[in-house]
Amino acid sequence: MGTWQISADLLARSRFVVSPRIETAGALNHLVRPSDPEGRALAAAHSQAFRVMLDAHPVRRAVLDHSWRPRWISDWLCLPPLPGGRSFAEELDDVRALGDDFVREYLAESSPDGDLPDVLLRDGVTEHAVELLQWVWTHVLATDWARRERILRADVVSRTSRLATQGWAAVLRDLGRDREWVGDGHLRINDYDLPSRVLPDDADLFFVPVNHKAHWVGWLLPRRYAVYYPVTGALARVDAGEPDGLERLVGRARATLLVALESPSSTTGLAATTGLALGSVGDHLKVLLAAGVVLRRRSGREVLYWRTALGDALVASGSGPAAGAPGG
Repeated sequence: MGTWQISADLLARSRFVVSPRIETAGALNHLVRPSDPEGRALAAAHSQAFRVMLDAHPVRRAVLDHSWRPRWISDWLCLPPLPGGRSFAEELDDVRALGDDFVREYLAESSPDGDLPDVLLRDGVTEHAVELLQWVWTHVLATDWARRERILRADVVSRTSRLATQGWAAVLRDLGRDREWVGDGHLRINDYDLPSRVLPDDADLFFVPVNHKAHWVGWLLPRRYAVYYPVTGALARVDAGEPDGLERLVGRARATLLVALESPSSTTGLAATTGLALGSVGDHLKVLLAAGVVLRRRSGREVLYWRTALGDALVASGSGPAAGAPGG
């Protein structure tokens, strides 16, 4: 399945979707096999509690053990989301709706030898899979979802803006490793040497950003398909407010940068937004990074910065007038 053949009508109807359930699958992947600094940091923070949970719930462990094999993630984890800003709970119901027979079939496909242990042949395996995702959401992602969602939605804004000016070929060519528009209606989705899959003209096709090095695809035959890709791109600027109280804590320049980082931005973008010199922006970002109030990630030729939960809290608590400052 090296390529999908997509008609012009289907591509025109395709949509970008932000999915908390798919973001949870990415975090679960980090816990199982961290592959980058962010994944290793997440695993270091949560792996002990994760192991304790698995020890207490052996069926969840069995589901997990049969959801991965080299270069393959089980289809129940890659189930395409639906549009409309649905909640995590609503998306969990999509997994429940699969039922035990489908989930077992997916687990067998992702098992190295195709055989399942007895605990996965009993009734209720789907609920154990749902509970595994629920634990990761509750203990790893829920408190960080607001930040993650901003990054995902900013990526969508960036890509839809590029779509309006450069067309689908430009949008699709940087969806991650082994992804490219190869022409004649074909989108390469991986480097497997397999016959192309022809997607029905009446199918639903979704492009889903993930805060993870996602190179997956998903489908629910015959009509739902999804391409998952790592967030990337130049993101939308937001106007900085007046960080009066925050200025007294961290200084005017750093306060201005923190407020401007409501959405991820590069040093060049921050210099343009704030009017600070490029070198000064870089120096202040090093201090904010060391203090744990911003994070960074390389995106193509740029390095993007965004606020951590601590940075969000500082801005929220310090954005009003400072004590003793004149009122407006």
